[in-house]
Amino acid sequence: MRSRADLASARRVVVKVGSSSLTTAAGGLDEGRLGALVAAVQDVRGRGAEVVLVSSGAIAAGLAPLGLDRRPRDLATQQAAASVGQGLLVAAYERALGRSGTPVGQVLLTAEDVVRRGHYRNAQRTLERLLGLGVLPVVNENDTVATDEIRFGDNDRLAALVAHLVRADALVLLSDVDALHDGPPGRPGSRRVPLVASAADLADVVVGGTGGAGVGTGGMATKLAAAGIATSSGVPVLLTSAALAGEGLAGADVGTWFAATGRRRRTRLLWLAHAARSRGALVLDDGAVRAVRDRGASLLPAGVREVRGEFEAGDAVDLVDGTGAVLARGLVGYAAAEVPALLGRSTTDLARDLGPGWDRVLVHRDDLVLVPAAPG
Repeated sequence: MRSRADLASARRVVVKVGSSSLTTAAGGLDEGRLGALVAAVQDVRGRGAEVVLVSSGAIAAGLAPLGLDRRPRDLATQQAAASVGQGLLVAAYERALGRSGTPVGQVLLTAEDVVRRGHYRNAQRTLERLLGLGVLPVVNENDTVATDEIRFGDNDRLAALVAHLVRADALVLLSDVDALHDGPPGRPGSRRVPLVASAADLADVVVGGTGGAGVGTGGMATKLAAAGIATSSGVPVLLTSAALAGEGLAGADVGTWFAATGRRRRTRLLWLAHAARSRGALVLDDGAVRAVRDRGASLLPAGVREVRGEFEAGDAVDLVDGTGAVLARGLVGYAAAEVPALLGRSTTDLARDLGPGWDRVLVHRDDLVLVPAAPG
């Protein structure tokens, strides 16, 4: 997909909508705004395309029923609000879609569902089957059971991973702002950025944090990060407001279009780069940094200076340079307790001294992915 105009003929689209676009200032669901979003999604489906909807709003929807006037800070109350609000959110989507007879499928994910490869593939199969049955999947983070240590933190990142998981033609991020601007949107002189073709186009852009409604967790920075994840793996992104969703999905010149900058990766490599939780780190010498970064080589024990953390064979670990900067992530072939005895030694020496099986690489190049710097 080369331009925003191609959205009109997209085969499959992931649409993400934030809490502030679906709720009132008091925290309850605004069914008028939700209905307008559903109408835009149904127009896309009416053209024969498939849509996966990544919808925030569960915690925000649960505030008013619980008598809360703002998003709680503590995890337990957030989980309670999500428990109450998730049912209200899905019920609202079912009511909005009721007249068309479109079934809604709720898909709640935790970070574990994309950290663990078996869970990741199961989520992929489930979403494919729902789409094949004509269902509108409504995806959200499972805030009710997620913990501080194991969570996405915002649905923008989740949406980028889902877009790759379902092999979407495009990702549409909907918010309460109409586009990315080169300064605060309300400031006189701030201009819309219509196209981001590379990271260089973001050099002079100033972004803020959470939106003014105060009911969500994301902001423009998280949307730029999500756009970076998607575009670097071949999925273009449109960022615009929920109010302009219909126009944007029809290919109109609204919002900001982020062109795809990379190729479609194997699902496992995207999982490794953006979803896998690192269990430790291997500190590389300068020669190993060049071999991994510039030549696409496997990581050998001879190129590692230090091991950090506790991990088992098969876990994801960060590969860092001497300054501590992460340059890659990979699936390690040894447990952390085994690695110190291998450091600085060639595979030939290891096979001779320790026997067959000890001459394998630390991280094979097929299980390794470079980690780009976040955009913006």
